[in-house]
Amino acid sequence: MSEVKESKALKRLEALFDDGSFTQIDAYAKSADGDVEVAAGFGTVNGCAAYAFSQDVAVNDGAFSIAQCAKIKKIYDLATKTGCPVISVFDSNGVKLTEGFEVLNAYGELVKASAALSGVCPQIAVVAGACLGTSALIANMADVVIAVKDADFYVSAPSDVTAADSYEQGTVDILCDDFDGAVKAVSDLVSLLPSNNLSPLPVSDFSDAQITLSEDSDATAIINAVADASSVIELKGGYAASNCKTALASVMGTTVGLIAFEGDELCPGCAYKAEAMVKLCDAYSIPVITFANSKGVISDKENQTLTALTKLTSAYASATCPKISVITGKAIGCAYIILAGKGANADMTVAWDSAVASPLNTDSAVAFLFGDRLADGEDRKALESEYEKTIASPFTAAACGAVDDICTPEETRMKLISILDILAGKRENTLPRKHSVK
Repeated sequence: MSEVKESKALKRLEALFDDGSFTQIDAYAKSADGDVEVAAGFGTVNGCAAYAFSQDVAVNDGAFSIAQCAKIKKIYDLATKTGCPVISVFDSNGVKLTEGFEVLNAYGELVKASAALSGVCPQIAVVAGACLGTSALIANMADVVIAVKDADFYVSAPSDVTAADSYEQGTVDILCDDFDGAVKAVSDLVSLLPSNNLSPLPVSDFSDAQITLSEDSDATAIINAVADASSVIELKGGYAASNCKTALASVMGTTVGLIAFEGDELCPGCAYKAEAMVKLCDAYSIPVITFANSKGVISDKENQTLTALTKLTSAYASATCPKISVITGKAIGCAYIILAGKGANADMTVAWDSAVASPLNTDSAVAFLFGDRLADGEDRKALESEYEKTIASPFTAAACGAVDDICTPEETRMKLISILDILAGKRENTLPRKHSVK
């Protein structure tokens, strides 16, 4: 029997899986002109059963061939049958042109297989080297995309786009310095994600975060204070970073998705970022906790903003996973409806006692409601303060049922723990349909 040649791709897979758990699939497979340009197999990652493949750039530059596609397709088929995650490592300089349209058809089979598995089993793509053209398309279809800093990740070659650029544009979810960092990111992610959309959420040991919140705490501090210590995995951290933070984490050992806004107007970037997190969480029935703090919607890029906010609103409204909103700052106009509204978004809405919830921004509301008093010479700042402490206060919102409960910033984690516990058994049926249009 011929020996299976050790390769960089094989070593990468062995590094991904727990010690001694990795078993190759089709280890002796050959193409018409030699070795297949990919290694594949199964095992456990952080104790969770998973399948994986890794392209071998040392064989024909890792070029996609019919044989390679067949080997990868088997991974997708097995994952579909058994309900296990798929981890893909991309490192290829293109497609084997000598195989013509046959390999393009095989490419299409992979696209179809990945699309069919989307939202059924978690898919994690690691861009470890070159990932170009259709390879980039397949990688980007994964639920989470991890890239090494010196990797090439783009559709149209040649290109000057770097993995760091893709991270800043939201295409890459996690950017790592090297492959070892990517392995650590995969391991952490697998520990938070269920094996498939029918599996219960994983439960892990935890310790409380030792962070005290105040009304001045930013989005990062809020996320880290609410989540279990050392459990936060930020996604799309380089994109729309000044206005929105998204992360997977655990609370009391159970996975949650966290979306926190910094207080500026909603923009297309933060809407896309939040939408991606809502869809990921809803696919696997992960509770979504939104920390609403926005003074409205930006006034420029009108059509782009409208489209992005429509998609975010639709994602929130159609999600059937547990949804909790906490108004930590201002929730003004559309921002309230989208991020904290009981009609479109939240199963439960909590507000900090210092929060402001209003149909209009304070300046416009004062001009509309207190126009006569302004004309009589009353101080605008004093009237704005009066408006926020009375009409726009969380207590007024709670009195009419727009807010379910009010807490201090320090009480946020314990309040969320009790709400997560009561919503753990949530069951919501939707009308039969293939999918929403927008």
